[in-house]
Amino acid sequence: MKFSIGGSLKLAFRPWVEGLENIPAEGAAILASNHLSFSDSFFLPAVLDRKVTFIAKAEYFTTPGLKGRMTAAFFKGVGQLPVDRSGARGAGEAAVKSGIDVIERGELFGIYPEGTRSPDGRLYRGKPGGLARVALATGAPVIPVAMIDTEKIQPPGKVMPKLMRPGIRIGKPLDFSRYNGMEHDRFVLRAVTDEVMYEIMKLSGQEYVDIYATAAKRQIAEAAKAEKEAEKAEKAEKAALAQAEKQAAEAAARPEEQQPAEQPAPEQQPAEQPAPEQQPSEEQPAGDPAPERETAEDSEHKGAQR
Repeated sequence: MKFSIGGSLKLAFRPWVEGLENIPAEGAAILASNHLSFSDSFFLPAVLDRKVTFIAKAEYFTTPGLKGRMTAAFFKGVGQLPVDRSGARGAGEAAVKSGIDVIERGELFGIYPEGTRSPDGRLYRGKPGGLARVALATGAPVIPVAMIDTEKIQPPGKVMPKLMRPGIRIGKPLDFSRYNGMEHDRFVLRAVTDEVMYEIMKLSGQEYVDIYATAAKRQIAEAAKAEKEAEKAEKAEKAALAQAEKQAAEAAARPEEQQPAEQPAPEQQPAEQPAPEQQPSEEQPAGDPAPERETAEDSEHKGAQR
């Protein structure tokens, strides 16, 4: 199955390769590669005449149903080994044990020192647990490998690959026999890992970032979440502003009769003028009372008396 898959990949994508002469014709070796795409584990074995065994998460081999069985058969066919990654420490120990077993059989063991795919195409700090421990425990040479443009063929989250030519550069073997018996020294493990990552960087031409890829993924996810929340808040603010402007426009366009009528001011009545004061006549002294006017009845009464 390995040859049928490899032949199909080479025919469809025509990957170019540099440094094939650095792969030993026989004997054990560790292939340490950068990790750009899900397809890295397929393109590298496809261009080699020897079997390369990578480790893969156990879920690929235990998924139920027809699709799960087909996936498991595919990964086994391309030389993948299942590793339970449910616990960080347990996963590391399982990877180391699997790698040592492969090396002791005199085969090629493939590993990604970054521990996960690069989230943005850059090269991240290598984890010292797996690669360095297998190399120092077995004395096997480490061969740096650089995958080129595989992330453009099948980026994370994409199902259908894009037909284009990826590249593979294979460096010269690195010998770490000077550290024999020091596989439990964390400073030695760090030094071995950093040396391998430096060689991968030279082969790939990637920008190096001195943090773990897992941490970078968390940062990217947090930044995306914060950006999404900011966009949501901005949309809510714009909606509130638009609503306020709409209400103001509706109030301004409302007909005048619907507005409360202005009450007219009460009409001011003219003030009542006081009656003019009667002035005393010049012929009548001011102190004497005015003579009473004689009425008709008074005249008749006087005539009867006469």
